[in-house]
Amino acid sequence: MTGSMRALVVLLLSGVCLAGVACRDGKEWRVVGTLERDRIELTAEAREPIVAVHVREGESVSAGQVLIELDGTRLAAQVAAAQGARDRAAAHLAELERGPRRELIVQARARLAAAESALATVRIDFARVERLVGQRVESEDRLDHLRGQADEAEARRNEASAALTLYLEGTTAEKLAQARASLAESEARLADIRVRASRLEVRAPVDGKIDALPYEIGERPAPGGVVAVMLTEGAPYARVFVPAPLRVHVAPGTSAWVEIDGLEGPRRGRVRSIANNAAFTPYYALTERDRSRLTYLAKVDLLDPQAAALPAGIPVEVVLLPNAEEASPPSNANGQ
Repeated sequence: MTGSMRALVVLLLSGVCLAGVACRDGKEWRVVGTLERDRIELTAEAREPIVAVHVREGESVSAGQVLIELDGTRLAAQVAAAQGARDRAAAHLAELERGPRRELIVQARARLAAAESALATVRIDFARVERLVGQRVESEDRLDHLRGQADEAEARRNEASAALTLYLEGTTAEKLAQARASLAESEARLADIRVRASRLEVRAPVDGKIDALPYEIGERPAPGGVVAVMLTEGAPYARVFVPAPLRVHVAPGTSAWVEIDGLEGPRRGRVRSIANNAAFTPYYALTERDRSRLTYLAKVDLLDPQAAALPAGIPVEVVLLPNAEEASPPSNANGQ
């Protein structure tokens, strides 16, 4: 241990207050702070006017209870449009999976038969005229004209044959994959809009009490704007500041006694958490000489069930017991 550390230990054990902390028998340290409750800020999902406020500040609410309603006209229209797009994509996919209708296949076969018949007729005429041209009975122009008709009839026959093959083989795997992807995209868009529409009703996530309602009916909060602030139910916790020299002695689970202004006798407590990063102690926690010292924010849970009725903001003094699980309260509790 260095000389400076030994001096610090001697200073603590001698009862000299460092950073607003007192000690007793080298086993406990006193820190100050206030009672607090966990705050929950509920925000607006869309820039829509508030149409209803169902609670008042200070009112107790249950989990799932509707607190505030925002106008849902715009999102209702978006939901309807997204549903139509989803239904259209689903119908298109079903059509591709089913394949061509039987009537279309019958029609394609009839067109192919007609095209083959027309081609056969033209070929017969072409052969007959070709013989007559050899006998110098028909002209070459007539033969050329029939040759063109034969080529055209053959092209129509090939087109009809390809159309029938397309119907018989059905939809390609690539088109089915595109249709399925389009349907999935439509369903995702619809789900997103439905979620945003459902959040136009601001509900309490847990049991608690309304602490603040920043907006009135008719006002239009910005997206992400806080429209209600809740304080959770249950016992409050003591929010205190642990000086840097004591940080190594305090950890989650450390026992404590909490002395609350206005109440007789201390309440049992246990450290819930302590920050890893230091901060400057707020002005009200230290003397003027010690305000610049570094401290670590800690939360101490009250273990007394009756503490649930205590309000937030009450000053407290917490006696930390890093090295002992003491059953009796500190001898100088509440000024004794």
